[in-house]
Amino acid sequence: MRIATYNVEWFANLFDDNDQLVLDDGWSGRQDVTRSEQIEAVAKVFTALDADAVMIIEAPNTGRKQNTVAALENFARAFDLRTTKAVMGFANETHQEIALIYDPKMLTARHDPVGDLSGKKGSLDAPRFDGTFRIDLDIDATEDLVQFSKPPLELDIGTARGTRLRMIGAHLKSKAPHGAGSRDMAMRLSIANRRKQLAQAIWLRQRIDGHLAQGVPVILLGDLNDGPGLDDYENLFGRSSVEILLGDDLYDPHARKALERRLGAVPTTSRFLLREENRYLGALLDYVMVSPELMASGPAWRIWHPFDDARCWEMEELRNALLTASDHFPVSLDLDI
Repeated sequence: MRIATYNVEWFANLFDDNDQLVLDDGWSGRQDVTRSEQIEAVAKVFTALDADAVMIIEAPNTGRKQNTVAALENFARAFDLRTTKAVMGFANETHQEIALIYDPKMLTARHDPVGDLSGKKGSLDAPRFDGTFRIDLDIDATEDLVQFSKPPLELDIGTARGTRLRMIGAHLKSKAPHGAGSRDMAMRLSIANRRKQLAQAIWLRQRIDGHLAQGVPVILLGDLNDGPGLDDYENLFGRSSVEILLGDDLYDPHARKALERRLGAVPTTSRFLLREENRYLGALLDYVMVSPELMASGPAWRIWHPFDDARCWEMEELRNALLTASDHFPVSLDLDI
């Protein structure tokens, strides 16, 4: 079985208010890429992936006029993908939903949130992901009330072979100081954003611990917006969100490699243009982490990077599609379940 995670930048811009694809020459949201060009590129990537399930980060919007599930199922139908079913969890206000598309012949997927309804006062014990988490990160003796702008998607998964597991799709808070007007403001925003991201990681890790304590296999996947050594404020808090989520029991080979090699090359899953410096920056942001029970199923990971993965590089059409479709690249996991 192949399971993947893929952050599709501005996916919502490719659909109209009736959840139909907009195949025209209007701009998509990606720099110098039209909607038709991005739609075609995204379809080529999904076709090449040929995954049984894909956790889509920044999925199409659910709102007053739009519906994420309908949009994704229309997309699958338009390009004859076998991942014909879609499921999502709590909608958010960012137009960047988290959703899973999957092949119903290979697995079932049901949104199954756990945790108490916390209300505005919050809870110290991993409340439901649309609630409020109370935590003191011990740097100012002040308790924080934390919420997810994009609540993780918790799924109960059953495979055709009879394996049951929990799958959690996540898109953690970005650390980037968007909107900063000065260096001091950028520093304050960066620290505040990292603080919130770490709190979200601790909340998510508590949920994972609960499943593992019950002997339930877990797959955590998505865009964690973090990795070891990615910014100057990591030492202020002692560790990255990725380290918190991995703990001692989850495994992702790319994350482990990055943790072991503070110097030298590490895998990357994204590529961003730094306009002021006229160059591209690669970063490891997307992960597929698995619990010990699943390590016995012969897992094999792959980052579909157009330059670093030899097979992607050799296929010019796929290489170009990956560059056009998004500023992130898919990460897939093959395992025997």
